[in-house]
Amino acid sequence: MNNNLVSNAFQTFMKDAPDHSQAWMEAVQKLGAASKLDPKTDELAYISVMAAVGLESGLPFHVKHAKKLGATRDEIISAVLVGLPAVGNQVIRALPLAISAYDNE
Repeated sequence: MNNNLVSNAFQTFMKDAPDHSQAWMEAVQKLGAASKLDPKTDELAYISVMAAVGLESGLPFHVKHAKKLGATRDEIISAVLVGLPAVGNQVIRALPLAISAYDNE
């Protein structure tokens, strides 16, 4: 895991609460395995949810992962903005962070 892309809060969670973080990661992996979406679509959907609920700290990590899975810059932008009709313009706060994560290697 690239620590430059993982929030300080999540790094602290992993370091200082290893039993909880291990249980969390196992649940995340099992939920991912249960998904019927292809990995790129699943990651784009996750980016949409993160933008809609304001979880911007994880966006760089997930944008980079989506890019590695073949997502284009325009797909990342669309994923961030897909929640616009449902939750309003709060999703646009995530747009600069997502674009920056995509553009910067």
